[in-house]
Amino acid sequence: MIMARLRRILAPLLLSVLLLVTSCATQPPSRFDQAQQESSQQKSGQAVVKDSTQGASFNKFFPKGSNGYEFNYAQEKKGFAEAKLKKGGKDVAMLSISDTKNNPAATAKFQQSTKKIAGYPAATLGNTQTSVLVNNRYQVKVLSRDPSFTPSDREAWLQKFDLNGLAQLQ
Repeated sequence: MIMARLRRILAPLLLSVLLLVTSCATQPPSRFDQAQQESSQQKSGQAVVKDSTQGASFNKFFPKGSNGYEFNYAQEKKGFAEAKLKKGGKDVAMLSISDTKNNPAATAKFQQSTKKIAGYPAATLGNTQTSVLVNNRYQVKVLSRDPSFTPSDREAWLQKFDLNGLAQLQ
């Protein structure tokens, strides 16, 4: 009888101690904890340099929709502007202008380029992206979002941008 009573008291007591010990044990930080700590220590807005061009300034250099293509601005922020190109209600391409002051490494692909579009150094990345570097600062990019939008389509749309006007932007 005493043994049964002891078991009834001892079992919940041991279980409580076990839960207390395991829940209070420290766990090593995960890779996500480390990434969170690193990102929270950075200054906010550090990715965009102070004298980066406002995205709204780029809008006037984008081409207009024509020949069945619809053109809609999608995103605009400091140093970047992007628009969607649609045909038949389907996204066929993304067009963008970015200030490479925010990412100077983006200009490296143009240094060895022998190809030019509208007189500016051009680069192709993979099967879906064609871009030009204007005034060694602004990257103008066209990305195919549909297989029907070919590399020659991307080059044609790059030529529709007001690249010379963009080159004059300060």
